[in-house]
Amino acid sequence: MTTTTAGSAPLSGAKAGGLFGQTMGLVALTAAVFALGAYVGRDTSGLTGIVCFILAFGVLLGVNGAVQRSEQLAVGLLFAFGLLMGIAVAPTIRHYVEADPQAVWQAGGATALFIAGFGAAGYATRRDLSGLARSFFWALVALIVFGILLVFVQIPGGALIYAIVGLVIFAGLTLFDFQRLRRTEDIRTAPLLAASIFLDVLNVFLLFLSLFGRGE
Repeated sequence: MTTTTAGSAPLSGAKAGGLFGQTMGLVALTAAVFALGAYVGRDTSGLTGIVCFILAFGVLLGVNGAVQRSEQLAVGLLFAFGLLMGIAVAPTIRHYVEADPQAVWQAGGATALFIAGFGAAGYATRRDLSGLARSFFWALVALIVFGILLVFVQIPGGALIYAIVGLVIFAGLTLFDFQRLRRTEDIRTAPLLAASIFLDVLNVFLLFLSLFGRGE
């Protein structure tokens, strides 16, 4: 999802502030569309969720391709991605709302603090985090494999291990994404940066949801 490197020369203060505001505004709007999708899809089946999940990542690839061609198209695809992800995750959120509503609020609050803390640190740091991001990317691939294994093999404390390791990985990815937000030279990449940060937020929320929901 990276169109520029973390080592790029930073924008001027005014341009960097403009990119930050535009990107975070898109993140907020995508989150709102996601919430709408989660509400619309609250009664959908697990199969529908899987189909929407696959479609969502197809749309995400479209965002990547549209960034340099049409900002309006990229933004539209970004919102479509958020909507599809909301429908895809709706059955999971519905389960937690019905089983333990407090866990949902706790996960939301913890996510806000997590993203604010690591996002601010990543935005402020001068150290190039691109090498760290590559390591965390491969760690994420390994975590996905571990998650698939958990579906078929019952490992004592497996869900807890998955959630904690996942949070460590997304702490690193959040640091990197917010550093990209400060260092990126092309303001047209705002939709792509917004998609990346939105995915950080969503995954952190789901991991905290697993923790506060006692690994359900």
